[in-house]
Amino acid sequence: MGKSTTANFFAEAGIPVYSADTAVHELYRQADVIAQIGSLFPQAIENGSVNRQKLAAAILDRPEAIKQLEAIVHPLVRMAEKNFVDKARKAGHRLVVLDVPLLYETGGDQRVDKVVVVSAPVEIQRERVLKRADMTGEKFATLLARQMKDEEKRSRADFVIDTGKGLDVAREAVNSILQTLLEQKDG
Repeated sequence: MGKSTTANFFAEAGIPVYSADTAVHELYRQADVIAQIGSLFPQAIENGSVNRQKLAAAILDRPEAIKQLEAIVHPLVRMAEKNFVDKARKAGHRLVVLDVPLLYETGGDQRVDKVVVVSAPVEIQRERVLKRADMTGEKFATLLARQMKDEEKRSRADFVIDTGKGLDVAREAVNSILQTLLEQKDG
């Protein structure tokens, strides 16, 4: 969809951005997390660290395995998110962006004041995703199946950024959203 690229536009505008994906990658380097994941998915541990591709293969199309992994990772990601928000608040930031995949699906929308949905037509989304080295058509279909339909996300969002119209349009949308939010904060 262009979520990370759009999050970077917020960061360029001086807004602190928390990336749940980055937090997960950092967790996958921690010894205690590696041990917990290794106890459930030994095939995903390689040279003492989590091999994300092998972990993805171990949980693909296995809802119970996904729940087991989420039980390990999600509480730690939430703690990192809370620490990020607290630190930004103490530093005097009026806004922060939480770049969180599956926000609605995991109830994350209850933890935020406003939701920005980054969207693109499915053809563009598929083209972008399949360019990733570790992505297959099967994996893409599995990811889509776990997600709320784009139309529903759009209807529930406070703001929608259509990245299918190009980077300049997305950057302009970010600036417009920031102006609106800062005016609301000042008002």
